[in-house]
Amino acid sequence: MSMTNAPTTSDVDRSGRGSPLEVLLVFLRLGLSCFGGPIAHIGYFRDEFVLRRRWIDEHAYADLVGLCQFLPGPASSQVGFSIGLMRSGYLGALAAWTGFTLPSAAALILFAYGAVALGGPAGSGLLHGLKLTAVAIVAQAVWGMARTLCPDRTRASIALAAALIVLFSTSSVTQIAAIVVGGIAGLWCCRDGAKAAGGDVEMPVSRNAGLLALAGFVLLLAGLPILRGLTGSANVALFDAFYRSGALVFGGGHVVLPLLREAFVAPGWLGDDAFLAGYGAAQAVPGPLFTFAAYLGAVVMPEPYRLAGACLGLIGIFLPGMLVLLGALPFWSSFRKRAGAQAVMRGVNAAVVGLLGAALYNPVWTTSVHTTHDFGIALVGFVLLVAWRAPPLLVVAFSAAAGTAMAMI
Repeated sequence: MSMTNAPTTSDVDRSGRGSPLEVLLVFLRLGLSCFGGPIAHIGYFRDEFVLRRRWIDEHAYADLVGLCQFLPGPASSQVGFSIGLMRSGYLGALAAWTGFTLPSAAALILFAYGAVALGGPAGSGLLHGLKLTAVAIVAQAVWGMARTLCPDRTRASIALAAALIVLFSTSSVTQIAAIVVGGIAGLWCCRDGAKAAGGDVEMPVSRNAGLLALAGFVLLLAGLPILRGLTGSANVALFDAFYRSGALVFGGGHVVLPLLREAFVAPGWLGDDAFLAGYGAAQAVPGPLFTFAAYLGAVVMPEPYRLAGACLGLIGIFLPGMLVLLGALPFWSSFRKRAGAQAVMRGVNAAVVGLLGAALYNPVWTTSVHTTHDFGIALVGFVLLVAWRAPPLLVVAFSAAAGTAMAMI
């Protein structure tokens, strides 16, 4: 199937809801192979669930990505959580999060226990090759989504404006600003388009459940510091530090690192050396960067919390993003069916393409492609994905092998 033939609503799999086990196995494979950070994960998910399995159509997927970019928390994990929820209800959502999170969390816990990190030319070449995989994955996502979601000059211009907003600013807030600008521009300029092809995605979350989730989000955000002061419990203090970091970060991924450093290094719970060592290890594993919390929870002082601390960290940092997502989903579904809302979402979808395009350059390209050899490896990966329809795992294996070989020559 060519990149111009992205699935429409009629192409989406209507054979019935899947089982939580099916969702778990699919996301476990993705959790083992999704290198490159949240932007690359969105590309992997698009390839798996829009193009291959057809669990969701292109427009609904882009709308979902736009929503998750608006919300605090790990955007790619929220997208995966939503897809699992759509496919198999709440158990499917839990299965999606578990499958996608477990591999990297387990690897970072092992690192915290003293596992030897990759070293030498072969190890550094392997890690660099995996970063080049992200270049190919993100480039494929930009290519395919631009053809589908920016088919005219108006939306192409919105995408360009969003990309420039992000490229010319170093603040993470500009990602949200770019999406807001895209939505406003869509409301003004994209009312004449056809009705959105997507829109029939059903999320099994009632409005009451959504309001309850939002109430839980706010209650924990406001109540944990109070409980921490009243009890003096180290466990509550640790959970509060993780929860607050996850609740106050927009954009996910690397944006959470300054918050985590402030929460753990500044109070003396962890030294800078140990913090940076864990951060380096987090770059070498697939899956969400938020699993860095598993490492921090395992090594935090005054005494190592080990596995219990790792679990506390994972739950604490992911929980706020999932609660606010559950709170937004019921209202998002009705919002996007309105004519004005569809115009807004056309603009938002175009802005998402611009965000992906900006991220393709910085940080994906700027931190990965340094030589003509790097460009060649990334280009081969891109052609394998687009022209040969190769599975992403094959591209991961090729790039890792090529990166290792170039480092050894």
